[in-house]
Amino acid sequence: MEPYRIKAVEPLPMTTRAQRETALQRVHYNLFALRADEITIDLLTDSGTGALSAAQWAAGMAGDESYAGSRSFYRFQEVVRELTSYPHILPVHQGRAAERILFSTLLGPGGITLSNTHFDTTRANVELSGGQAVDLPCSQAQDLDSDEPFKGNIDLQRLKDALCGPDASRIAMVIMTLTNNGGGGQPVSMDNLARAAALCREHEVPLFLDAARFAENAWLVTRHEPAYQGVSPREVAEEAFRLADGCLMSAKKDGIVHIGGFLGLRDPALTERCRLLLVATEGFPTYGGLAGRDLDMIAQGLAEVTDPHYLRSRAEAARHLACLARNAGISILEPPGLHAIYLNAGRLLPHIAPHRFPGHALACQLYLEGGIRSVELGSLYLGKEDENGDPVTTAPFELLRLALPRRTYTLSHLNHVGEVLARTAKNRDKIPGYRLVRSSPVLRHFHSELEPLPL
Repeated sequence: MEPYRIKAVEPLPMTTRAQRETALQRVHYNLFALRADEITIDLLTDSGTGALSAAQWAAGMAGDESYAGSRSFYRFQEVVRELTSYPHILPVHQGRAAERILFSTLLGPGGITLSNTHFDTTRANVELSGGQAVDLPCSQAQDLDSDEPFKGNIDLQRLKDALCGPDASRIAMVIMTLTNNGGGGQPVSMDNLARAAALCREHEVPLFLDAARFAENAWLVTRHEPAYQGVSPREVAEEAFRLADGCLMSAKKDGIVHIGGFLGLRDPALTERCRLLLVATEGFPTYGGLAGRDLDMIAQGLAEVTDPHYLRSRAEAARHLACLARNAGISILEPPGLHAIYLNAGRLLPHIAPHRFPGHALACQLYLEGGIRSVELGSLYLGKEDENGDPVTTAPFELLRLALPRRTYTLSHLNHVGEVLARTAKNRDKIPGYRLVRSSPVLRHFHSELEPLPL
Protein backbone atom coordinates (compact mmCIF):
# COMPACT_ATOMS: atom_id res chain seq x y z
CA MET A 1 0.00 0.00 0.00
CA GLU A 2 1.01 3.63 -0.35
CA PRO A 3 2.82 4.75 2.84
CA TYR A 4 0.68 7.87 3.26
CA ARG A 5 -2.94 8.92 3.57
CA ILE A 6 -4.68 11.51 1.40
CA LYS A 7 -5.49 14.86 3.00
CA ALA A 8 -6.80 16.79 0.01
CA VAL A 9 -8.36 15.63 -3.25
CA GLU A 10 -8.71 17.12 -6.72
CA PRO A 11 -11.40 15.90 -9.14
CA LEU A 12 -10.16 14.17 -12.29
CA PRO A 13 -11.37 15.49 -15.64
CA MET A 14 -13.69 12.93 -17.25
CA THR A 15 -14.07 13.36 -21.02
CA THR A 16 -15.73 11.46 -23.83
CA ARG A 17 -13.88 9.97 -26.76
CA ALA A 18 -15.51 12.53 -29.06
CA GLN A 19 -14.18 15.36 -26.87
CA ARG A 20 -10.71 13.85 -26.93
CA GLU A 21 -10.79 13.47 -30.71
CA THR A 22 -11.72 17.15 -31.04
CA ALA A 23 -8.98 18.16 -28.61
CA LEU A 24 -6.30 16.20 -30.48
CA GLN A 25 -7.31 17.75 -33.79
CA ARG A 26 -7.25 21.23 -32.26
CA VAL A 27 -3.65 20.83 -31.01
CA HIS A 28 -2.47 19.19 -34.26
CA TYR A 29 -1.81 15.88 -32.47
CA ASN A 30 0.81 17.30 -30.11
CA LEU A 31 -0.05 16.11 -26.60
CA PHE A 32 2.12 18.83 -25.02
CA ALA A 33 -0.41 21.37 -26.30
CA LEU A 34 -3.43 19.79 -24.61
CA ARG A 35 -5.09 21.61 -21.72
CA ALA A 36 -4.73 19.90 -18.34
CA ASP A 37 -8.50 19.79 -17.93
CA GLU A 38 -8.68 17.59 -21.06
CA ILE A 39 -6.58 14.84 -19.44
CA THR A 40 -7.75 12.17 -16.98
CA ILE A 41 -4.42 10.55 -16.04
CA ASP A 42 -1.36 12.66 -16.81
CA LEU A 43 1.78 10.54 -17.18
CA LEU A 44 3.60 13.04 -19.41
CA THR A 45 6.31 13.67 -16.83
CA ASP A 46 7.30 13.21 -13.20
CA SER A 47 8.83 16.71 -13.18
CA GLY A 48 7.04 19.10 -10.83
CA THR A 49 3.87 16.99 -10.88
CA GLY A 50 4.17 15.30 -7.47
CA ALA A 51 2.08 15.86 -4.35
CA LEU A 52 3.66 17.81 -1.50
CA SER A 53 3.59 16.41 2.02
CA ALA A 54 1.94 18.13 4.97
CA ALA A 55 5.43 18.88 6.29
CA GLN A 56 6.39 20.55 3.01
CA TRP A 57 3.28 22.74 3.02
CA ALA A 58 4.03 23.69 6.63
CA ALA A 59 7.63 24.53 5.71
CA GLY A 60 6.37 26.72 2.89
CA MET A 61 4.18 28.70 5.26
CA ALA A 62 7.30 29.57 7.25
CA GLY A 63 9.13 30.77 4.13
CA ASP A 64 11.08 34.01 4.43
CA GLU A 65 10.54 36.17 1.33
CA SER A 66 13.39 38.59 1.98
CA TYR A 67 15.11 39.53 -1.29
CA ALA A 68 18.59 38.89 0.08
CA GLY A 69 19.81 36.64 2.88
CA SER A 70 16.50 34.97 3.72
CA ARG A 71 16.28 32.34 6.45
CA SER A 72 14.82 29.97 3.85
CA PHE A 73 18.00 30.10 1.78
CA TYR A 74 20.24 29.25 4.70
CA ARG A 75 18.09 26.30 5.69
CA PHE A 76 18.08 25.13 2.05
CA GLN A 77 21.85 25.61 1.77
CA GLU A 78 22.51 23.63 4.96
CA VAL A 79 20.36 20.68 3.84
CA VAL A 80 21.91 20.55 0.36
CA ARG A 81 25.48 20.87 1.67
CA GLU A 82 24.91 18.06 4.16
CA LEU A 83 23.54 15.79 1.41
CA THR A 84 26.03 16.60 -1.35
CA SER A 85 29.21 17.81 0.43
CA TYR A 86 29.49 20.68 -2.10
CA PRO A 87 30.45 23.95 -0.35
CA HIS A 88 28.92 26.21 -3.01
CA ILE A 89 25.17 25.96 -3.65
CA LEU A 90 23.45 28.19 -6.22
CA PRO A 91 19.63 27.97 -6.28
CA VAL A 92 17.87 28.17 -9.66
CA HIS A 93 14.27 28.02 -10.79
CA GLN A 94 14.70 24.54 -12.33
CA GLY A 95 17.32 22.12 -13.62
CA ARG A 96 17.66 23.47 -17.13
CA ALA A 97 18.65 26.84 -15.67
CA ALA A 98 21.55 25.14 -13.89
CA GLU A 99 22.48 23.48 -17.19
CA ARG A 100 22.45 26.80 -19.03
CA ILE A 101 24.59 28.52 -16.39
CA LEU A 102 27.17 25.74 -16.16
CA PHE A 103 27.45 25.13 -19.91
CA SER A 104 27.59 28.84 -20.72
CA THR A 105 30.48 29.11 -18.27
CA LEU A 106 32.51 26.00 -19.18
CA LEU A 107 31.63 25.35 -22.81
CA GLY A 108 32.73 27.25 -25.86
CA PRO A 109 32.37 26.57 -29.59
CA GLY A 110 33.51 23.02 -30.26
CA GLY A 111 33.56 21.99 -26.60
CA ILE A 112 32.46 18.42 -25.87
CA THR A 113 30.42 16.96 -23.05
CA LEU A 114 30.43 13.19 -22.52
CA SER A 115 27.59 11.39 -20.79
CA ASN A 116 25.98 8.02 -20.21
CA THR A 117 23.04 9.75 -21.96
CA HIS A 118 22.15 13.43 -22.22
CA PHE A 119 18.44 14.10 -21.78
CA ASP A 120 16.66 16.45 -24.17
CA THR A 121 17.09 19.78 -22.36
CA THR A 122 20.67 18.90 -21.40
CA ARG A 123 21.59 18.22 -25.01
CA ALA A 124 19.79 21.39 -26.13
CA ASN A 125 21.67 23.56 -23.63
CA VAL A 126 25.00 22.01 -24.65
CA GLU A 127 24.28 22.74 -28.30
CA LEU A 128 22.96 26.24 -27.62
CA SER A 129 26.27 26.94 -25.84
CA GLY A 130 28.15 25.92 -28.99
CA GLY A 131 29.14 22.51 -27.67
CA GLN A 132 28.72 18.92 -28.79
CA ALA A 133 26.90 16.36 -26.64
CA VAL A 134 28.28 12.82 -26.99
CA ASP A 135 26.49 9.82 -25.45
CA LEU A 136 28.46 6.78 -24.28
CA PRO A 137 25.82 4.31 -23.00
CA CYS A 138 26.98 0.85 -21.94
CA SER A 139 26.50 -2.03 -24.37
CA GLN A 140 23.94 -3.71 -22.08
CA ALA A 141 21.55 -0.83 -22.77
CA GLN A 142 21.07 -2.14 -26.31
CA ASP A 143 19.14 -5.20 -25.06
CA LEU A 144 15.72 -3.94 -24.00
CA ASP A 145 14.58 -7.37 -22.80
CA SER A 146 17.44 -8.40 -20.51
CA ASP A 147 17.26 -8.13 -16.72
CA GLU A 148 20.70 -6.48 -16.47
CA PRO A 149 20.16 -4.16 -13.47
CA PHE A 150 22.51 -1.29 -14.43
CA LYS A 151 21.77 -0.40 -18.03
CA GLY A 152 22.26 3.26 -17.15
CA ASN A 153 26.03 2.84 -16.83
CA ILE A 154 28.50 4.70 -19.00
CA ASP A 155 30.74 2.64 -21.30
CA LEU A 156 34.03 2.91 -19.43
CA GLN A 157 36.21 1.79 -22.33
CA ARG A 158 34.67 4.34 -24.69
CA LEU A 159 35.02 6.98 -21.98
CA LYS A 160 38.72 6.15 -21.59
CA ASP A 161 39.22 6.16 -25.37
CA ALA A 162 37.60 9.59 -25.63
CA LEU A 163 39.65 11.02 -22.76
CA CYS A 164 42.83 9.73 -24.42
CA GLY A 165 41.77 10.41 -28.01
CA PRO A 166 42.51 13.17 -30.53
CA ASP A 167 39.61 15.33 -29.28
CA ALA A 168 40.58 15.04 -25.61
CA SER A 169 41.54 18.72 -25.36
CA ARG A 170 37.99 19.69 -26.38
CA ILE A 171 36.29 17.69 -23.60
CA ALA A 172 34.97 20.19 -21.09
CA MET A 173 33.20 17.80 -18.71
CA VAL A 174 31.63 14.42 -18.14
CA ILE A 175 27.99 14.29 -17.01
CA MET A 176 26.56 11.19 -15.33
CA THR A 177 22.76 11.17 -15.35
CA LEU A 178 21.25 9.42 -12.29
CA THR A 179 19.00 7.63 -13.15
CA ASN A 180 19.56 7.55 -16.90
CA ASN A 181 16.26 9.01 -18.10
CA GLY A 182 17.18 9.11 -21.78
CA GLY A 183 18.27 5.49 -21.43
CA GLY A 184 14.96 4.28 -20.05
CA GLY A 185 15.18 5.35 -16.43
CA GLN A 186 17.90 2.80 -15.78
CA PRO A 187 20.26 3.18 -12.80
CA VAL A 188 24.01 3.68 -12.65
CA SER A 189 25.99 1.37 -10.37
CA MET A 190 28.28 2.85 -7.75
CA ASP A 191 31.15 0.79 -9.18
CA ASN A 192 30.61 2.32 -12.62
CA LEU A 193 30.35 5.82 -11.16
CA ALA A 194 33.52 5.37 -9.10
CA ARG A 195 35.47 4.09 -12.10
CA ALA A 196 34.24 6.96 -14.26
CA ALA A 197 35.25 9.40 -11.52
CA ALA A 198 38.74 7.89 -11.38
CA LEU A 199 39.16 8.28 -15.14
CA CYS A 200 38.04 11.90 -14.95
CA ARG A 201 40.51 12.66 -12.16
CA GLU A 202 43.31 10.97 -14.07
CA HIS A 203 42.65 13.13 -17.13
CA GLU A 204 41.77 16.28 -15.15
CA VAL A 205 38.26 16.54 -16.60
CA PRO A 206 35.52 17.63 -14.19
CA LEU A 207 32.72 15.16 -13.44
CA PHE A 208 29.20 16.43 -12.79
CA LEU A 209 26.08 14.54 -11.81
CA ASP A 210 22.72 15.24 -13.37
CA ALA A 211 21.14 14.30 -10.06
CA ALA A 212 17.44 14.85 -10.73
CA ARG A 213 16.62 11.30 -9.60
CA PHE A 214 19.53 10.61 -7.26
CA ALA A 215 17.38 8.98 -4.57
CA GLU A 216 15.73 6.57 -6.99
CA ASN A 217 19.16 5.62 -8.33
CA ALA A 218 20.34 5.04 -4.75
CA TRP A 219 17.35 2.79 -4.01
CA LEU A 220 18.07 0.61 -7.04
CA VAL A 221 21.74 0.40 -6.03
CA THR A 222 20.70 -0.96 -2.61
CA ARG A 223 18.49 -3.54 -4.32
CA HIS A 224 20.90 -4.79 -6.99
CA GLU A 225 24.55 -3.99 -6.19
CA PRO A 226 25.95 -6.63 -3.80
CA ALA A 227 28.41 -4.27 -2.12
CA TYR A 228 25.54 -2.01 -1.04
CA GLN A 229 23.14 -4.57 0.41
CA GLY A 230 22.04 -3.25 3.78
CA VAL A 231 23.28 0.27 3.08
CA SER A 232 20.63 3.00 3.30
CA PRO A 233 19.62 4.99 0.19
CA ARG A 234 20.75 8.16 1.95
CA GLU A 235 24.26 6.77 2.50
CA VAL A 236 24.48 5.67 -1.14
CA ALA A 237 23.38 9.10 -2.33
CA GLU A 238 25.92 10.88 -0.14
CA GLU A 239 28.71 8.68 -1.49
CA ALA A 240 27.64 9.31 -5.10
CA PHE A 241 27.75 13.09 -4.66
CA ARG A 242 31.19 12.87 -3.06
CA LEU A 243 32.59 11.16 -6.14
CA ALA A 244 31.83 14.18 -8.37
CA ASP A 245 33.05 17.75 -8.72
CA GLY A 246 29.53 19.11 -8.70
CA CYS A 247 25.95 18.49 -9.71
CA LEU A 248 23.00 19.85 -11.60
CA MET A 249 19.72 19.21 -9.82
CA SER A 250 16.13 19.62 -10.90
CA ALA A 251 14.36 19.48 -7.56
CA LYS A 252 11.08 18.99 -9.45
CA LYS A 253 11.93 15.28 -9.46
CA ASP A 254 13.59 13.96 -6.29
CA GLY A 255 13.07 17.22 -4.43
CA ILE A 256 9.32 16.42 -4.72
CA VAL A 257 8.42 20.07 -5.39
CA HIS A 258 6.66 21.95 -8.16
CA ILE A 259 9.54 24.27 -9.02
CA GLY A 260 13.21 24.72 -8.20
CA GLY A 261 16.68 23.30 -8.46
CA PHE A 262 20.30 24.06 -7.76
CA LEU A 263 23.86 23.95 -9.02
CA GLY A 264 26.31 22.44 -6.53
CA LEU A 265 30.05 23.09 -6.99
CA ARG A 266 33.40 22.47 -5.31
CA ASP A 267 35.57 24.88 -7.31
CA PRO A 268 35.37 28.44 -5.88
CA ALA A 269 36.63 30.07 -9.08
CA LEU A 270 34.03 28.28 -11.21
CA THR A 271 31.41 29.17 -8.61
CA GLU A 272 32.19 32.86 -8.92
CA ARG A 273 31.84 32.78 -12.69
CA CYS A 274 28.54 30.91 -12.43
CA ARG A 275 27.31 33.27 -9.72
CA LEU A 276 27.77 36.27 -12.02
CA LEU A 277 25.55 34.64 -14.63
CA LEU A 278 23.07 33.59 -11.95
CA VAL A 279 22.63 37.16 -10.76
CA ALA A 280 22.16 38.45 -14.30
CA THR A 281 19.64 35.82 -15.41
CA GLU A 282 18.02 34.10 -12.40
CA GLY A 283 18.22 36.40 -9.38
CA PHE A 284 20.22 37.23 -6.29
CA PRO A 285 22.30 34.23 -5.12
CA THR A 286 20.17 33.67 -2.01
CA TYR A 287 16.97 33.13 -3.97
CA GLY A 288 17.97 32.30 -7.57
CA GLY A 289 14.55 32.88 -9.11
CA LEU A 290 12.66 31.09 -6.32
CA ALA A 291 10.38 32.24 -3.55
CA GLY A 292 11.56 31.62 0.00
CA ARG A 293 8.74 29.12 0.48
CA ASP A 294 10.07 27.12 -2.50
CA LEU A 295 13.50 26.88 -0.89
CA ASP A 296 11.96 25.61 2.36
CA MET A 297 9.83 23.07 0.52
CA ILE A 298 12.87 21.75 -1.37
CA ALA A 299 14.81 21.39 1.88
CA GLN A 300 11.98 19.35 3.39
CA GLY A 301 11.52 17.30 0.21
CA LEU A 302 15.20 16.35 0.14
CA ALA A 303 14.82 15.08 3.71
CA GLU A 304 11.80 12.95 2.76
CA VAL A 305 12.92 11.53 -0.58
CA THR A 306 15.46 9.02 0.74
CA ASP A 307 12.95 7.44 3.15
CA PRO A 308 13.00 3.70 2.31
CA HIS A 309 9.23 3.36 2.80
CA TYR A 310 8.59 6.08 0.24
CA LEU A 311 11.11 4.66 -2.25
CA ARG A 312 9.72 1.14 -1.84
CA SER A 313 6.24 2.44 -2.73
CA ARG A 314 7.66 4.10 -5.86
CA ALA A 315 9.27 0.82 -6.89
CA GLU A 316 6.07 -1.14 -6.24
CA ALA A 317 3.97 1.28 -8.30
CA ALA A 318 6.36 0.99 -11.25
CA ARG A 319 6.45 -2.79 -10.89
CA HIS A 320 2.64 -2.93 -10.83
CA LEU A 321 2.31 -0.83 -13.98
CA ALA A 322 4.99 -2.92 -15.68
CA CYS A 323 3.01 -6.09 -14.92
CA LEU A 324 -0.15 -4.51 -16.34
CA ALA A 325 1.69 -3.63 -19.55
CA ARG A 326 3.12 -7.14 -19.92
CA ASN A 327 -0.30 -8.67 -19.25
CA ALA A 328 -1.68 -6.49 -22.05
CA GLY A 329 0.90 -8.01 -24.41
CA ILE A 330 3.10 -4.90 -24.55
CA SER A 331 6.87 -5.29 -24.17
CA ILE A 332 8.65 -2.80 -21.94
CA LEU A 333 12.22 -1.80 -21.36
CA GLU A 334 13.34 -4.27 -18.70
CA PRO A 335 13.78 -4.09 -15.82
CA PRO A 336 11.42 -1.26 -14.82
CA GLY A 337 12.95 1.58 -12.85
CA LEU A 338 11.04 3.86 -10.47
CA HIS A 339 10.07 7.09 -12.19
CA ALA A 340 8.56 5.58 -15.35
CA ILE A 341 8.07 2.54 -17.50
CA TYR A 342 8.99 2.62 -21.17
CA LEU A 343 6.76 0.79 -23.66
CA ASN A 344 8.38 -0.77 -26.72
CA ALA A 345 6.15 0.94 -29.28
CA GLY A 346 8.27 -0.20 -32.21
CA ARG A 347 7.64 -3.84 -31.34
CA LEU A 348 3.93 -3.30 -30.66
CA LEU A 349 3.35 -1.38 -33.93
CA PRO A 350 5.64 -2.98 -36.54
CA HIS A 351 3.41 -1.67 -39.34
CA ILE A 352 4.48 1.91 -38.51
CA ALA A 353 7.93 2.89 -39.83
CA PRO A 354 10.25 4.82 -37.47
CA HIS A 355 9.86 8.09 -39.43
CA ARG A 356 6.08 7.70 -39.00
CA PHE A 357 6.62 7.77 -35.24
CA PRO A 358 5.18 4.60 -33.65
CA GLY A 359 5.82 5.94 -30.15
CA HIS A 360 3.86 9.07 -30.83
CA ALA A 361 1.12 7.05 -32.53
CA LEU A 362 0.77 4.94 -29.39
CA ALA A 363 0.69 8.06 -27.21
CA CYS A 364 -2.16 9.52 -29.26
CA GLN A 365 -4.07 6.25 -29.07
CA LEU A 366 -3.76 6.01 -25.29
CA TYR A 367 -5.19 9.50 -25.04
CA LEU A 368 -8.07 8.67 -27.34
CA GLU A 369 -8.81 5.41 -25.52
CA GLY A 370 -8.64 6.61 -21.95
CA GLY A 371 -7.58 10.23 -21.53
CA ILE A 372 -3.98 9.25 -20.68
CA ARG A 373 -1.18 11.62 -21.63
CA SER A 374 2.34 10.26 -22.12
CA VAL A 375 5.43 11.15 -24.15
CA GLU A 376 7.29 9.53 -27.03
CA LEU A 377 11.03 8.86 -26.73
CA GLY A 378 11.79 7.69 -30.24
CA SER A 379 12.31 9.16 -33.68
CA LEU A 380 10.13 12.22 -33.08
CA TYR A 381 12.41 13.05 -30.15
CA LEU A 382 15.74 11.92 -31.63
CA GLY A 383 15.30 11.50 -35.39
CA LYS A 384 15.67 13.76 -38.41
CA GLU A 385 13.95 13.78 -41.80
CA ASP A 386 14.68 15.45 -45.11
CA GLU A 387 12.42 17.94 -46.87
CA ASN A 388 10.35 15.07 -48.28
CA GLY A 389 9.73 13.52 -44.86
CA ASP A 390 12.08 10.61 -45.52
CA PRO A 391 14.38 9.51 -42.68
CA VAL A 392 17.89 10.90 -42.33
CA THR A 393 18.42 9.45 -38.85
CA THR A 394 16.11 7.42 -36.63
CA ALA A 395 16.17 6.64 -32.92
CA PRO A 396 17.77 3.37 -31.79
CA PHE A 397 14.43 2.37 -30.24
CA GLU A 398 10.85 3.58 -30.55
CA LEU A 399 9.73 3.99 -26.95
CA LEU A 400 6.81 5.55 -25.12
CA ARG A 401 7.36 6.76 -21.56
CA LEU A 402 4.67 6.50 -18.91
CA ALA A 403 6.07 8.70 -16.15
CA LEU A 404 4.84 8.31 -12.57
CA PRO A 405 4.27 11.56 -10.66
CA ARG A 406 5.28 11.25 -7.01
CA ARG A 407 2.51 10.52 -4.47
CA THR A 408 -0.13 11.59 -7.00
CA TYR A 409 -1.92 8.49 -8.35
CA THR A 410 -3.04 5.38 -6.49
CA LEU A 411 -2.88 1.78 -7.65
CA SER A 412 -6.50 1.99 -8.85
CA HIS A 413 -5.51 4.82 -11.18
CA LEU A 414 -2.75 2.59 -12.53
CA ASN A 415 -5.29 -0.19 -13.00
CA HIS A 416 -7.24 2.17 -15.27
CA VAL A 417 -4.05 2.70 -17.27
CA GLY A 418 -3.67 -1.07 -17.53
CA GLU A 419 -7.20 -1.45 -18.90
CA VAL A 420 -6.51 1.20 -21.52
CA LEU A 421 -3.25 -0.49 -22.46
CA ALA A 422 -5.10 -3.79 -22.95
CA ARG A 423 -7.77 -2.24 -25.19
CA THR A 424 -5.14 -0.41 -27.21
CA ALA A 425 -2.99 -3.50 -27.71
CA LYS A 426 -6.01 -5.51 -28.81
CA ASN A 427 -6.64 -3.02 -31.65
CA ARG A 428 -3.02 -2.26 -32.50
CA ASP A 429 -3.49 -2.89 -36.24
CA LYS A 430 -5.91 0.05 -36.43
CA ILE A 431 -3.42 2.60 -35.08
CA PRO A 432 -2.13 4.94 -37.83
CA GLY A 433 1.29 6.48 -38.23
CA TYR A 434 1.86 10.24 -38.28
CA ARG A 435 3.73 12.76 -40.38
CA LEU A 436 5.23 16.09 -39.41
CA VAL A 437 3.41 19.14 -40.70
CA ARG A 438 5.43 21.73 -38.80
CA SER A 439 8.62 21.33 -36.81
CA SER A 440 11.11 23.23 -34.62
CA PRO A 441 14.92 23.02 -34.93
CA VAL A 442 15.38 22.56 -31.15
CA LEU A 443 13.33 20.25 -28.90
CA ARG A 444 10.93 19.68 -31.76
CA HIS A 445 8.71 17.23 -29.86
CA PHE A 446 7.58 20.15 -27.66
CA HIS A 447 6.38 22.28 -30.56
CA SER A 448 5.70 20.07 -33.59
CA GLU A 449 2.42 19.79 -35.43
CA LEU A 450 1.49 16.42 -36.91
CA GLU A 451 -1.33 14.67 -38.72
CA PRO A 452 -2.36 11.00 -38.91
CA LEU A 453 -1.73 9.05 -42.09
CA PRO A 454 -4.20 6.69 -43.75
CA LEU A 455 -3.75 3.10 -42.62
